[in-house]
Parts: sequence; C-alpha cells; structure tokens
Amino acid sequence: MAGHSKWANIQHRKGKQDAKRAKIFSKLGREITVAARLGGGDPDMNPRLRLAVSTARGQSMPKDGIERAIQKGVGGTEGDNYEEIRYEGYGAAGVAIIVEALTDNKNRTAGDIRAAFTKNGGNLGETGCVNFMFDRCGEIIYPASKADNDSMFEAALEAGADNVESDSEYHEILCAPEDFATVRETLEKQFGEPESSGLVWKPNVTTEVGEEQAASILRLIDVLEDNDDVQKVTANFEVSDDIMEKLMAAG
Repeated sequence: MAGHSKWANIQHRKGKQDAKRAKIFSKLGREITVAARLGGGDPDMNPRLRLAVSTARGQSMPKDGIERAIQKGVGGTEGDNYEEIRYEGYGAAGVAIIVEALTDNKNRTAGDIRAAFTKNGGNLGETGCVNFMFDRCGEIIYPASKADNDSMFEAALEAGADNVESDSEYHEILCAPEDFATVRETLEKQFGEPESSGLVWKPNVTTEVGEEQAASILRLIDVLEDNDDVQKVTANFEVSDDIMEKLMAAG
C-alpha cells in the first residue's frame, strides 16, 4: 500500500502483522510450500523458493516454520494445489489496487475478492486494468539507525541495487526482481536482517485522497488482507500525514 508517505505500507502493515502474526506466517508458509513443490527444496537451485524464504525471514518467520513449509512442498501433500492469481481493480477516488493471491479454489476467491471491492466502495476490474500504474521491483527496508545515508547508498549500489531513498526513519533500497535475493543477502551480511523485504508493485503514478476516501480505501485493504487466500495488496493513493495519523488512531 502506498499511503501518506512511501513508508506507509510498512507502518500500516506492521500493525496488522502484530495483530495477526499467525495468519501472516500461514500465508508466507503457503508461498514457500508452492515454491518448493514447483522447483524443489534447495533455495540455491530454486530462485522462487530463495525469494520466498528471504521474504519470510524478513518478516521474522521462525526457522522451523520455514523448514516445515519446505518439507511440505517437497513431500507433495495432496489437497494443496494452489494457483497464483492477480486481481486488479479500483477503490474510492479511482485509486488503483492490485491483489495477489494463492488459491486452491478460484471461484471462491474471485467471489470473495469481488464482494470485498463491492462492499467497500470499489470495483473489481480485468487483469491488466491497473498494473501499468505500477513497476515490479524488489524492495528492502532498513531503519535509518543501521547506517548513514552515504554508507547505505554505496553498499546498496555495490550489492546491485538500482536506487536508494533515505529519510530520518528508513532506508528504502530498490532493485530489479531478479536481483532481489542477491541484493538482500549481500546487505544482510553487512547490516543484518532488514525490517521489511520482498517483491512489490511500486506505484509510478499516485492519486491524492481526502480523509473519507482514505478511510474507505483502508477498510477495503483490511478486508482483502484478512482473506486467507490473499498474499499481498498494493494501492497507489497518497494522503496527508495528519489524515493518516487520525485514521490510524481511530483504528
């Protein structure tokens, strides 16, 4: 989610993760299992699994949970034939929304996603209707306390990143999707585990919204993220710090 600043996705999601840690780990485990089933259980030989494990580690998923998910995938447990689906649509004020899902029942998931959009002021569109407003990239976030701006910039570019943006709270490192695992692991050796990392849809255009519209969009995102089949939700709205803080305080 892109919100009141480029860090809004972290701040909003962190609160949700704290409240729903078990559900987050379940979704991460599902991606690891699917990746292991499709490409084998060795992360060094399976780029998708390598990325899934890196993302899970970035979210502080326990090591034993990661290993169980890998073994489940390698073992080919019946009944877990998940399919990747991307849904695209619009929220209030025409805000673009991308929903990434892993499902074993496309009809159920499509119905749930459509209902979520309809009941929360949005419209589900066709796949491809909004993704041109986003760039696919790897994102790695470190607290500003980990390094000064120049040191992080130099280390990230040397690791293969495309860009680094820093402010008083965070360093945001961006890279090509195919370079994500390498960049993350290189930086981890120098700075430790990042606060957040993964493949993201980075908005290349944004829509500024007011309080009522932002509240509607946040409700829609919360409903979507609460769905067991949904892995990630991204939106391209911007809202002022004051409004976002007010909405966060209101819960």
